[in-house]
Amino acid sequence: MSTEPDHSPGLRLMELLDLLTRHAKPLALPEVMALTGWPKPTVHRMLAQLEGGGWLDREPDGRRYAMAPRLLRMAESALSNSTQQGVRHAVLRQLVNEVGESCNLTAMSGAEVVYLDRVESAFPLRLELRAGTRVPVHCSASGKLFLAWMATRQRRALLDGLVLTRYTAHTLTERKALEAELAAIRRDGFSVDAEEFVEGLVCVAVPVFAPGQRTVRCALALQAPAARMSLLQARLQLPRLQVAAQALARTLG
Repeated sequence: MSTEPDHSPGLRLMELLDLLTRHAKPLALPEVMALTGWPKPTVHRMLAQLEGGGWLDREPDGRRYAMAPRLLRMAESALSNSTQQGVRHAVLRQLVNEVGESCNLTAMSGAEVVYLDRVESAFPLRLELRAGTRVPVHCSASGKLFLAWMATRQRRALLDGLVLTRYTAHTLTERKALEAELAAIRRDGFSVDAEEFVEGLVCVAVPVFAPGQRTVRCALALQAPAARMSLLQARLQLPRLQVAAQALARTLG
């Protein structure tokens, strides 16, 4: 973009939202001006409109704009109801057939993780979590995965305002311990939940990258009762999860 847009005000706002959501970090006014090439008064007015409408939130420093819950909910709904949903569900179903345990596709939503889709195992002993379910970010495999791939400043700002609630005896409630695990996740490329959210439930998650990028759009996870599948056994399924994650990435566009 190099000139001020000449279409309707509504489409201008949508174009600006599209630009903001394609960047994996909050942006300040000068950064948005540089990316669009639009005049400062125009960009300032549009950012104020989007903030006033609940589509954008100001970061704690007061300078940078990030996606607000309203925009995140719309993105979740669009992803869940797109024409590719059937393809993604088929990939999940095939993965469950291969690994024998429940699998889910999640996205980051504010300071939580939201389930976009899930296929349950055929076993009667299972924890049913439907699409739309929200789980904590600090003690779920998918949540820790998203935290690990966040920009450092964004992650610190989120964790600064987050209470590391204890859900089980295994929940990481110390910031230093959590940060150490996030570093290991970035190094290893996958995340685990060692009965940290629900006692007796283990989980392994891998990133679903945006096509051609290293931006994590979603997380793909396997979840199983520890009595039936140990965490070590779950980790042995990583190659299957990673192949499925690549197939899911192709549906995101």
